[in-house]
Amino acid sequence: MQREIGIAPTAAEMEAIARGAMARLPAQMREHLGDVVLLVEDFADAQTLQSVGLEEPFELTGIYEGLPMHEKSVEHSGTMPDRVRLFRMPILLEWAERGDETLEHLVSHVLIHEVGHHFGLSDEDMHALEDQV
Repeated sequence: MQREIGIAPTAAEMEAIARGAMARLPAQMREHLGDVVLLVEDFADAQTLQSVGLEEPFELTGIYEGLPMHEKSVEHSGTMPDRVRLFRMPILLEWAERGDETLEHLVSHVLIHEVGHHFGLSDEDMHALEDQV
């Protein structure tokens, strides 16, 4: 069997994979993601790592930054939009180390986990959502 392996995806290509996963979310969820900013960066910055108690940038594949929907009120109007940040290099490392997942599935998994925080979902609910997507 001959298998061709291309070059690692760029941040823009990984973002396209993540946006594809977002497009497969249930319609009622997609409607509430309109203001959420999706970013793909190579690594989390030092401040972000410190905020979650990590030192090693390869340990963080994604993060949700914002206030879950069930905690928002009119008092929060005028604040910065919520963000989902995916970190390209840690995702690629996990993909390579695991060897049992497609990159598309892993990116989708990380995205759904972070989007789940936006909705205040439990880990069990996130896994059920991932099975749907």
